[in-house]
Amino acid sequence: MNNKKISISIVNYTNTLPFKWALKKSALIEKTHLEEDIPSICAQKLKYKQVDLALVPVALLPELDSYFIETDFCIGTLGVVDSVKLYSNTPLSEIKTITLDYQSKSSITLTRVLCKFFWKINPEFIEAKPGYEKNLAAPNANVVIGDRTFALNGSFKYEFDLAVEWKKFTGLPFVFAAWVSTEKLNQDFMAEFNSVLKFGVENCNKAIEESAGTLTLTKEKAVEYLTKRIDYHLDSEKRKALNLFLEYIRKL
Repeated sequence: MNNKKISISIVNYTNTLPFKWALKKSALIEKTHLEEDIPSICAQKLKYKQVDLALVPVALLPELDSYFIETDFCIGTLGVVDSVKLYSNTPLSEIKTITLDYQSKSSITLTRVLCKFFWKINPEFIEAKPGYEKNLAAPNANVVIGDRTFALNGSFKYEFDLAVEWKKFTGLPFVFAAWVSTEKLNQDFMAEFNSVLKFGVENCNKAIEESAGTLTLTKEKAVEYLTKRIDYHLDSEKRKALNLFLEYIRKL
């Protein structure tokens, strides 16, 4: 373990900036092989043991024979997240079809949970193809996640923030992704890794400042999104929310 680099897959969205920034600045980067992927690819790489550690959509967890949530950090939110949306020009009760984003399992699974248990609707679900967000058909509702939502927000008659809908349903925050391994990793490495993530989260504004030219958002919007919308701490309330979400997945 000491000689072999730890292979890591991290989501390549704006919301992981504090993690990526801190990892790339740390001495730990010399001990790792860091790959940046969309969430569904992070999940695939971990599931098929192509990486040792990945920031994966939590809806993947029931598919793993064994897993370990390895850090105190996650991609979560206390309420409004702004980047996981159901867009529609049709009222919720009249939606017949929902096209589901191909990039993340947690968001599409959350949509299915909300449809069945909270909204009490039974639409047909359609799997999206890359580029679908550029031509969203009017009668259809569409789930879009990540940085692509920033250009779409405000352009539909109805817009549902899925984390807000989950909070209305359960009263809890939501965890979209967590740091997961399929085999327990070296604890000295993980302690160092956890410290690096902590440094990134605690220095979020500095990460934004140093990355300003590469971001999808303006610096001001990035600060609002990463410090007011995303909450990175995998605390007891988020763990409770995660366990409840996994229970609902089993009932689908």
